[in-house]
This record gives sequence, structure tokens and C-alpha cells, in this order.
Amino acid sequence: MVHALLDDLRLYCSDSPIEVILTINVEEPLLFDICEYEFPVRLIKNTSAKGFGENHNAAFYLATGKFFCVLNPDIRLTEDPFPILIKYMQECQAGLIAPRVVNNDRVQEDSARNFPSPSEIMQKLFGGKSAFHIDTAGPITSPDWVAGMFMLFPHEVFQKIGGFDERYFLYYEDVDLCARLTLANYRIFLCSTVSVVHDARRSSHKNLRYMRLHLTSMLRFFFSSVYRKLQQRAAC
Repeated sequence: MVHALLDDLRLYCSDSPIEVILTINVEEPLLFDICEYEFPVRLIKNTSAKGFGENHNAAFYLATGKFFCVLNPDIRLTEDPFPILIKYMQECQAGLIAPRVVNNDRVQEDSARNFPSPSEIMQKLFGGKSAFHIDTAGPITSPDWVAGMFMLFPHEVFQKIGGFDERYFLYYEDVDLCARLTLANYRIFLCSTVSVVHDARRSSHKNLRYMRLHLTSMLRFFFSSVYRKLQQRAAC
């Protein structure tokens, strides 16, 4: 998946000055040569597995650009998403912007949502649905949070907000970060004029370990001071 994504970046993003920081979280052979690309690819090789947020925070410390993109290896590109995203980010002074995410059948995914609540989670247990963000016909909308498979930040905003909370090993670190952006009065945007393809794994639906991590992170968020402050803000 990483090789395919890097090929997409080479094919579509030749006019965008990019650097890639690739984290090998669990030891495995790299089946391609990172020197084959025109843009720099820097490797981070972990001696033991780290969480999603900790890995991206470590990558951020090596990043040198004005913008920092969190990008999952299972994302595929069909165009260069960065010029339009950066244009809207600068025009709207966004703290975070993301493209529309579609699946392999080009059906839009639920990558942008309203903040979750315990009552919503209980409803889902009995067949209810998540509080999805309603996309409109406009080029950009402002959801509460966007999923971590593709998140584009101004470098200074990611630094100021303190990056991801590394206490979340996996899941809900994107919700927490968007909540902290909101509490710091930064706006979050979804750009509907740019789309990327996501080959979703949905590991927490199939694997008990990931399901346990999902539940642990969910409870951490709902019992956090961030969620409490978010509720207080909504009540004002």
C-alpha cells in the first residue's frame, strides 16, 4: 500500500514540493527503494510498536514544511489534493482541512462527523447510526471532526496544539485533537471539491484486540477534561 501511495504522489504531485516521512512501526522488509522518488523519503524505524499519535508526532518533529499532512498508507490519490486544500486553508484560516474520502466504489465514506456522545454510542449498540456530518453543495463545510486517514495542518497550528495526545494508542486520537482545536478556536474544514480513495480495513469490527483498543480510547475520551470542556462550551 505504501509503495502504491508513493507512486501516486510521484504521478500527481510533481508540482507540489513535498517530503515524505515514512514510519516502519513493526519490523518488516521494505520491498522498494525509497531513492527511486524525486522527492525525499525519510525513514523512521521503530524498535517496538508505537501508537498512531506518537508515530505522527515523531514524524512532525522531522518535518520541515509549512504544512503537515497525516496520511494513511491505504489512501490512494486520483489527483494532486494539496494546492486546492492549501488554498482554502489559507482563505479560511483553517486549523485543519481534509478532502472528501470515498471508497473503492467511489461512494463517500463517513470521514467527517459531529462529535460523539455516550448517548449516540448507546444508540449504535441498538442499531442506531453515527452523527454524520451533512455535506452540502458548497466547496467547503465545517464538521466537528475529521478522521485521521488524511488531515492537513498548518505546521504552526499542529505545533501550537501539541500534536496528538499520545495516551491514545489507537482510535479517538483524531476526535480528541479536533476537540482541542475547537477549544482553541481553530476551525476544521472538509473540502468537497477534492477527493481521495480509502481502502478501509475496519479492523475494530473484526479483531477483538482492536475492538478492545477502540473501547478503551472511547472511554478515555468521554472521561477526559477535553470532553468535559467541550460539553461546557456547547452548553453556553
